[in-house]
Amino acid sequence: MRFRRANPNDPPKPQRSTRGRMIITGIAGALCVFAFAPFGWWPLEILGLATLFYQVLRSSGVKAAALIGWAFVTGWTVAGVHWLYVSMHTYGAMPAPLAALAVLLLGAAMGLYGAAAMAGAAWLRQRWTLPLPAANLLVFPAMWSLFEWLRGWLFTGFPWLSSGYAHNHSPLAGFAPVIGQYGLGWLAAVIAGALLLLLHRTRLRAAGLIVAICVAGVALSFLQWTYPEGKPISVRLLQGNVPQEEKFNGARIVAIMQQYQQAIMAAPADLIATPETAIAALPQALPPDYLSGIAQYLNKTNSNLILGIFTADSETVYHNSVIGIPAKLGGSYYRYDKHHLVPFGEFVPFGFHWFVNLMSIPLGDQTSGADIQPAFPIKDQRVLPNICYEDLFGEEIAAQLNHPAQDQKPATILLNTSNLAWFGDTIAIPQHLQISQMRSLETGRPMLRATNTGATAIIHGDGKVERQLPVNTLGSLDARVQGMAGSTPYIIWGNKLFLVLAVLSLLAAWFLTRRAKNQPKAA
Repeated sequence: MRFRRANPNDPPKPQRSTRGRMIITGIAGALCVFAFAPFGWWPLEILGLATLFYQVLRSSGVKAAALIGWAFVTGWTVAGVHWLYVSMHTYGAMPAPLAALAVLLLGAAMGLYGAAAMAGAAWLRQRWTLPLPAANLLVFPAMWSLFEWLRGWLFTGFPWLSSGYAHNHSPLAGFAPVIGQYGLGWLAAVIAGALLLLLHRTRLRAAGLIVAICVAGVALSFLQWTYPEGKPISVRLLQGNVPQEEKFNGARIVAIMQQYQQAIMAAPADLIATPETAIAALPQALPPDYLSGIAQYLNKTNSNLILGIFTADSETVYHNSVIGIPAKLGGSYYRYDKHHLVPFGEFVPFGFHWFVNLMSIPLGDQTSGADIQPAFPIKDQRVLPNICYEDLFGEEIAAQLNHPAQDQKPATILLNTSNLAWFGDTIAIPQHLQISQMRSLETGRPMLRATNTGATAIIHGDGKVERQLPVNTLGSLDARVQGMAGSTPYIIWGNKLFLVLAVLSLLAAWFLTRRAKNQPKAA
């Protein structure tokens, strides 16, 4: 099947094989890794999308468009998350060929979203006989971003390196509190489509649109959606730098427990926070005086602790949790259970136990916590934890702020506890920091990060990193943090505003087609 020309003024299509277009877009997708942290060359992502749209527009049909979209997202994914090989092979003991194959298969699976997006865009352009501007500005960006959003929740979701994350420091960042990171990805795709029109007769309008989007983003960055609440609290974020191969080693667990006990009791703070699973044992298995001894120190110094630890409700129901030990001796312990678990690392999808058995992942079939859980009150502030992978899901964090548990006021400070030692000294660490920065932009809340090997950091409500510990070092990060109250549009609406805009784009394209068909033909 071949496209009819959507507009007689469109230039003729050069003859290039679909395979050649797949190679071009696969390379363009892989190069997009440099648009994200630690590189931050965000214009590359827009150029990559422009390359994708151009190759699809010049392709021979819907099937070719699907293959081109698949190649682009496969290259994007494999280059962007190649560090998964480290967790599976180096620390999961999976044979190297199988670990490499698993990364490639993940990339190929994610590529299906790109295939569906570009096939759908090509089909709609052909079906509606769209002119080039309508295809570039309405259909292609909407389809791209809608399938990115779909990738973020279908089969529990894998939104790592969604295109919006590249723009936490670009002129588009001001839109984040309004339409979230998926909305930023949609706007980046609109700009990519407009770039392709700079050689079209609508070049002036396209250039004006690019300038208008960027100017609006900068202007929005000056709006203060949230405001300070209460007095700042002092925080100490601990970075244990425990090698992953030692973390679950029975001979080393006692020494690691002592290390964290000493670090916790080294100096007081309103909030002391440890990384995810700092204590790789259940509370029932700890020495009787371990937590009580820490609690006595906290009471003596008027400090509060959030401790990463596994918890169990029965012999078969256990959680990746943090517990909060309050300054008041005898007060009730706080507990937050991770609710968005990592497939294959924290729970086993149906039919995949054979795959997980190839890796040595301890406690790999956990139980998720409730979607909405209370925050931990500390003086004037309310601290809401999220554990590692959970801060990829902005709408879930926004929902906890919009509808807080137990009739609480919304949290004023976010806290991410992570252990990225699973991925070694790779770009996974700065990528995860960038994800946390986006959550601060969306919610207007500071984000504290207490991690095992990095990035332990303090992020302001505007998404800027105030302070950060060097990666792969032992230490603590001390600061005073001001909590923020109020709601951004994203807290209230989540991804709904972005979805409305994307769907309206498609409806506008359809309306333009209907209007063109209904116009009387010239005599």
